[in-house]
Order: sequence, then C-alpha cells, then structure tokens
Amino acid sequence: MNYWLVKSEPFKFSWDKFVSKGGDMWDGVRNYAARNNLAAMRVNDLVLFYHSNEGLEIVGLAKVAKESYPDPTADDPRWVVVDLVPVEKLPKTVTLKTIKSDPILSGMALVKLSRLSVVPVKPEEFDRIMILANEN
Repeated sequence: MNYWLVKSEPFKFSWDKFVSKGGDMWDGVRNYAARNNLAAMRVNDLVLFYHSNEGLEIVGLAKVAKESYPDPTADDPRWVVVDLVPVEKLPKTVTLKTIKSDPILSGMALVKLSRLSVVPVKPEEFDRIMILANEN
C-alpha cells in the first residue's frame, strides 16, 4: 500500500463537500509530476486530504476507489483522474505549521514540493500524521 496527499482549496471543494458527495473523481490536475502521482495510485491506497490556501491543514483521510483513467475535463488523454472516497474526518486536524516543526514531517513532499497538488507520503510520515491527528 502507498500513501498520498491531495490538496484542495476549501472554497472550491472542501472535505465536507467531498463527504457529502460520497467521494469524487480527482480531476483538473495539469502538472506533469502531480499527474504521474495520480497514475501511480492503486485501489485502497490511503490519501490525506489537505485544505490549501485556507486552513493549511490535513483534515481527512480518503482512499483510492478507482485507478487512473483519462480526465474527462481535459482535451488531452494523457491527463488522468482517480476516484477517491472518504474514509474518515481526522479527529484533530494537522496544520502545516505543525508539519513544518515536526522532525519526522518537516521533509515531507508537502513542504519540499509545495506547488504540487498530489504528492506521495512516506509510511513513517503517514503514521506520524495519524498519531498527531489522534492526540488529545
């Protein structure tokens, strides 16, 4: 199993909207590295849902329900989407500030490749985020 993080601006597509829809295809990615990350996703991979621009925090956990296929919103079949479904809202959000200050997380692709909307997450990073999300 692999771990990923996807970013969404909450005023465009929030975690709550994602949950209310029961999931959705992750479309509109127009960066080659992010596209390659989408194409590498496999069914049941776990995906952290990050609110960008507003909030700057990981708010939920999703999983891949369908592997990559051509993005119907694109004119070029090389752009792809995956279908994601919600798993759970995190009990406590994990902020970018916390991530940057944590020795295990400060080197995350979220920090180092901040412009990418879809990034891989190392297993130890995923585990640490889940620990932080479940702290009292």
